[in-house]
Amino acid sequence: MRQILKSSLWSILVAFFLVLGSIPLFQNVVWAEAEGIDQNRIKVITEMLPKKPAGFGLPITERNAWKKLAQKDSFKNVISEAERLLREAIPEQPDDLYLDFSRTGNRTRWQRIAGRRRGRVRTLVLAECLENKGRFVQAFEAIARALCSERTWVMPAHDRNLSNFKGTSIDIDLGSSMLAWSLATADYLLAEKLNPDVSRLIRDNLEKRIFTPYTDMVQGKRTKNWWMTTTNNWNAVCLASVTGPALAVIESPRRRALFIAAAEKYSKYFLKGFTDDGYCSEGLGYWNYGFGYYIMLSETIYQATRGKVDLLGDPKVKQISSFGSNIEILNGVYPAFADCSVRAQPSSRLMYFLSRRFGLGLRSWEQIEPVSPSGSLYQSMMYSFPSSASSTAPSQIASQGPGIRSWFEKAGILLSRPRSGSSSRLAVAIKGGHNSEHHNHNDVGSFIVVLGDKPLLLDPGGEVYTARTFSGRRYESNVLNSFGHPVPIVAGKLQRTGSRARGQVVRKSFTDSTDTLVMDISSAYDVPELKKLERKFVYSRLGSGSLRVTDEVSFSRPCDFGTALITFSRWKQTSPSTLMVYGEGEALRVEIKVTGADFEIKPETIKEDISGPKQPTRLGINLKGPVTSALISLTITPIELPDS
Repeated sequence: MRQILKSSLWSILVAFFLVLGSIPLFQNVVWAEAEGIDQNRIKVITEMLPKKPAGFGLPITERNAWKKLAQKDSFKNVISEAERLLREAIPEQPDDLYLDFSRTGNRTRWQRIAGRRRGRVRTLVLAECLENKGRFVQAFEAIARALCSERTWVMPAHDRNLSNFKGTSIDIDLGSSMLAWSLATADYLLAEKLNPDVSRLIRDNLEKRIFTPYTDMVQGKRTKNWWMTTTNNWNAVCLASVTGPALAVIESPRRRALFIAAAEKYSKYFLKGFTDDGYCSEGLGYWNYGFGYYIMLSETIYQATRGKVDLLGDPKVKQISSFGSNIEILNGVYPAFADCSVRAQPSSRLMYFLSRRFGLGLRSWEQIEPVSPSGSLYQSMMYSFPSSASSTAPSQIASQGPGIRSWFEKAGILLSRPRSGSSSRLAVAIKGGHNSEHHNHNDVGSFIVVLGDKPLLLDPGGEVYTARTFSGRRYESNVLNSFGHPVPIVAGKLQRTGSRARGQVVRKSFTDSTDTLVMDISSAYDVPELKKLERKFVYSRLGSGSLRVTDEVSFSRPCDFGTALITFSRWKQTSPSTLMVYGEGEALRVEIKVTGADFEIKPETIKEDISGPKQPTRLGINLKGPVTSALISLTITPIELPDS
């Protein structure tokens, strides 16, 4: 159980790293219509809402519900964890620590301390609600006062000009809105247990830091924060984390209705960030995060309106919901495309919710226990109390899985797998797309090869975030630019950034035995002499399986050319034209055939700070001299190793 609590804290920190008295509002009703929010819609929603606000879960006064939760194994160690916090001082967060990012570009030091401070909210509130003896109230009130005394709730990485730190503006970011939702949920759950002065302090800070700035943006009284109309995870996370606290603590039903109406409008931008077939270009980690918050946004509205407003009714949402299962390569391995970890997996609680809510029939996910203290306070409450998912019966038809392939045509992403019951243990993920995607890497033509449950040839995923990561210097990173991906270097040049750099599908053929995909990737390179660059993938399900990757290139004059493989695994060159990449008891053999010139193997360590245990190796396969035309073919097959 201690491991569960450690996992809970880690969930808060991970989410945080990825980030991180009512005022009369209707004195003038013209503004809402001017911003495209219909007053009639606000009136209709107002009539759906209860007189009193409510958040996820039930207040501490509902003892039967909390006694039932206290019996769950996953909650067994919450009280002992809270007792440990009683013995520990609140971590100090001085101004100098906030300014660390502006001086050094390091995000981690402040975020680590802030995560520990903000994480206390969940543990102390849950412990008090479970035990109901008053032991943890004072400690919660202390952290609430400390958080409310901070200059700003905006994360340093999102306040580069320090305008929030200096108090010249009040913006809303991932960190500030998520903290707001946690404090609002705490206020709602603890109810009369909380000192009225602390409750008032929390609500005053919510008003000043979140509610007033947001309604001013919706009203057109100030410039909107960019996330309101963006199509990435920020939109869903911030909208959910503004709307959730409003529904939890704002007394006026009409004012709460405004937040719902605004969420209806602005959340549509988030859905535009996915292709029509549900692909998430931000990667699986940000699907967990961004789409997970979209689900929480929809659920808090669904519960507040008793099901009368349902953001999950859009047919596209069901396509997006299937992404978590369709993007699996094989045996629980998922592609680390974009800023994603090679260890990323779908959130089990999110998959449970989606399978039940949409009738996806994902039996293995439906069997998990979603009730848990992990994550944020509001997230724990959503999954630990009845929801629109838990009240929906599982589909009578069990899913048979994603099958032998997933083809996201709109995104140019192919996952090819062996047939069910096959002796083959080889599966692949292939990426076309373009180089202006969310959390973009320059990786047109990249691929991943999984043997059993190990990605032996891969995309190494994202780097540890610094100021450089989200700046004009982003592609100096050799894991974000194309050097860190298994794609060609053409005339000494890496791939360029931008939507013009894309993998154009030339032809494709999918059969029970073979998947063939040919892409023109020449537009990814700013090389005037480049006449042709086609990359052909042929995945075979026959026997033990294989993948052949062939690059065909031609130039108007002789130019250098080479390609690469990326791996974290042990490797060896066993002949001039053969590489071995080793797993556990098995390996991948790479047979290299080249026409047009001789070639050489150039191994290099990619020296970037990544979240994995070690740095990846780039195995360059380079032609020894300039060519006007050439062909490089890599045939990748699995082999069993002797027991020794």
